[in-house]
Amino acid sequence: MSSVWDDLARQLAERHSQHLLRHRYTVAGPQAAHLVVDGQRMLAFCSNDYLGLANHPYVIEQFTLAAQRYGVGGGASHLVCGHTQEHQLLEQEFAARTGRERALLFSTGYMANLGVLTALLDRRDAVFEDKLNHASLLDGGRLSGARWERFLHNDLTQLEKRLRRSQARRKLICVDGVFSMDGDVAPLEDLSRLAAQYDAVLMVDDAHGFGVLGQQGNGLCELQGLGPAEVPILMCTLGKALGTFGAIVAGSHTLIETLVQFARSYIYTTSLPPAVAAATRASFTLLDEEAWRRAHLQKLIALFRTEVAGLDLTLLESTTAIQPLVVGDAERAWQWQRALRERGIWITAIRPPTVPPGTARLRITLSAAHTEDHVCQLVEALGQVADALPRQEA
Repeated sequence: MSSVWDDLARQLAERHSQHLLRHRYTVAGPQAAHLVVDGQRMLAFCSNDYLGLANHPYVIEQFTLAAQRYGVGGGASHLVCGHTQEHQLLEQEFAARTGRERALLFSTGYMANLGVLTALLDRRDAVFEDKLNHASLLDGGRLSGARWERFLHNDLTQLEKRLRRSQARRKLICVDGVFSMDGDVAPLEDLSRLAAQYDAVLMVDDAHGFGVLGQQGNGLCELQGLGPAEVPILMCTLGKALGTFGAIVAGSHTLIETLVQFARSYIYTTSLPPAVAAATRASFTLLDEEAWRRAHLQKLIALFRTEVAGLDLTLLESTTAIQPLVVGDAERAWQWQRALRERGIWITAIRPPTVPPGTARLRITLSAAHTEDHVCQLVEALGQVADALPRQEA
């Protein structure tokens, strides 16, 4: 067996030499604009806590009250004895918010996407996925056993060609709503039209849109004016804009009952702690009562893009809280991360294989917890690093 460990050690050394080794950093304290990372206090622009709700007093209060009532753990799977009233109410409230018949709570977004794809598809079927989809959608497509067809990012012409030639029993189109590494959005209306034309079903993972986009914060579907007829399968995570944890799938009664019966990642796992469900319901209340958070976030996004326009930097087109700054190869991304850290700014370098080679980036994320002064500090630091680091050769 020693050869196994030697081989793994060589693999890790190779990744290290390519500047691709992943690292963990230890945060002390709650999610906020400033984080203490490995003992250093820094202004952070890498959290998905888009509305600043992860440390909101009301969310904490409702979490605490529910923990006192239900304890900490769920105890068992939802189908044994782990499905509490808090879980049930959360599912009902999410379904009502999104105009769906039912909703189903999963422990993570990864488990939700794997559960949906593997429950609905097998080798007789086909799944069509945007090449920039989240890893959980891609892995779900692979594991389903269906014919796995990827199309170029937001390329409707290529998708239509693949749909036209498909003879599959079931056809499922899966896309991110907001793409997590680029920050742009999917053209849901056009995708829905293609789905209807070719007897396919559209599934949207709106992890980075729900809570942030739309007048009521109900995500990209609301923003683009689409309902359950156009987007029959909607998945949203709860650990980003809502500031808690878990994920939820919404759709028709038939869809949800199918998942209850056949989604292995739902059936065979312990339920989410009831207190987390209660905290999420508190976040729903804040989506309605503190709409200023979405407005403030949009103002910060506009300010950041205006201020950074004067710098010679490659900022991808995005109107969402995700603002990717492409810097080149993996080593250069590390240089940027270190240089920003020296200036008290915390942004994580994103490198291959998460993004394609040559497009390593700083995934800058803005939050309602930030102020305009925070954004100006960020832009000033970006300008300083751009001047300090040598230009990368083309």
